Amino acid sequence: MASPFIEIPVGDRLVKVTNPDKVYFPETGATKRDLVEYYLSVADGIVRALRDRPTTLERWPAGVFPGAKLSTQQSHGGDAFFQKRVPKGAPDWVRTARIEFPSGRAADEVCPTEAAVVAWAANLGTLTFHPWPVRDTDVDHPDELRIDLDPQPGTDFADARRVAIEGARGLLTELGYAGFVKTSGSRGVHIYVRIEPRWTFTEVRRAALAFGRELERRMPDRVTTKWWKEERGEKVFIDFNQNARDRTIASAYSVRPRPHAPVSAPVTWDELPEIEPEQFTIATMPARFAAVGDVHAAIDDAAFSLEPLLEMAATDEAERGLGDMPYPPNYPKMPGEPMRVQPSKARGGPESH
Repeated sequence: MASPFIEIPVGDRLVKVTNPDKVYFPETGATKRDLVEYYLSVADGIVRALRDRPTTLERWPAGVFPGAKLSTQQSHGGDAFFQKRVPKGAPDWVRTARIEFPSGRAADEVCPTEAAVVAWAANLGTLTFHPWPVRDTDVDHPDELRIDLDPQPGTDFADARRVAIEGARGLLTELGYAGFVKTSGSRGVHIYVRIEPRWTFTEVRRAALAFGRELERRMPDRVTTKWWKEERGEKVFIDFNQNARDRTIASAYSVRPRPHAPVSAPVTWDELPEIEPEQFTIATMPARFAAVGDVHAAIDDAAFSLEPLLEMAATDEAERGLGDMPYPPNYPKMPGEPMRVQPSKARGGPESH
């Protein structure tokens, strides 16, 4: 028997949604159709976040049921997975971009250009969109600096928010940058800065590390850039490695795979002190978007130079002896990178990372 389906007009396209009544979030009763309609309700915002960017699809085709697990490079056989290559049978209006992974292998990734592509991907069970910080016209030079404020055990969203407001915002102003802030959809805070696409992934990562180290100097009791978890303590980690090639962050307006269907919500700096991440879900965001629109609408208005941060990185190295930090374990050894030996193992202690 053929699966039930509906067809939804999206611009000039007709997007087929199969099994529209399939429940994706049992705790709220939200269905696949609800997911697709959510993305269409924030179409201008999600397309702005994804437009012309190679994008990994985080697919949960069976929904977010209790016990569902996400497959990773270390653990296969889960109920959900990351789709890096364009799915077979994609419509001819789904554009792709060829990207190269750290391993040297290449793939053609979905490169969204319109709302119909987002709706089509949602029909495949895509909850979260993970765009690269590049455009399809130049996939080797990022146009976005990503500052990821990641609360460590013992800290929470309030701590990340405080670092953003009391530390990151002032530093951005001193650098002359416009930073656009959003919730992660969980406990973290993300800040995006559009940059001129003149620098490599390595240089952009170096700039992010310099930004993090300056925040660490200003807020030593609250901020850390330590890569090894055992060294971070109860602080907010500035995850500079999110700027490395093939590392991505959930886009603005992306749904996160948690029971109440939270979304990664763009907010204004003035709103940030008062909001909580739990208030933004696929049930609440459509009304907010209808009322205020995309608060990141100006994100493409200006692109900034990385030179100030790269100068800070050079000073860190020359005057403070602060060189590079380790890359994630699946990356090849990078020039100037220190040994990937966690402190406890270097001391002969128990493994803790």
